[in-house]
Amino acid sequence: QVQLVESGGGVVQPGGSLRLTCAASGIIFRFATMGWYRQAPGKQRELVAHITSGGSTTYKTSVNGRFTISRDNAKNTVSLQMNNVEPEDTAVYYCNTLPSRSGYWGQGTQVTVSS
Repeated sequence: QVQLVESGGGVVQPGGSLRLTCAASGIIFRFATMGWYRQAPGKQRELVAHITSGGSTTYKTSVNGRFTISRDNAKNTVSLQMNNVEPEDTAVYYCNTLPSRSGYWGQGTQVTVSS
């Protein structure tokens, strides 16, 4: 019954910006720690950033200073602002709780960083 829908991906040049949005339903969103994850071809899914119910944020070292995670509890959304993107950021990006739940994974949104 939980549904997480990611949007906002696309093709962007190195150094460019994208904003990803995750719309959540079926969970008590305001109490959930939410994360953005990504999976590149041939690699395991990894946690990129997460934000607690109180707004505390944590980032993977390689994106720290470039990405910003935020949430809007009134809208049940969590966003990822991606600035100064690098080719290594290319992946399918997903949102989920932290810890993640297998039944919560959505389709993700593709981010391709290429010149």
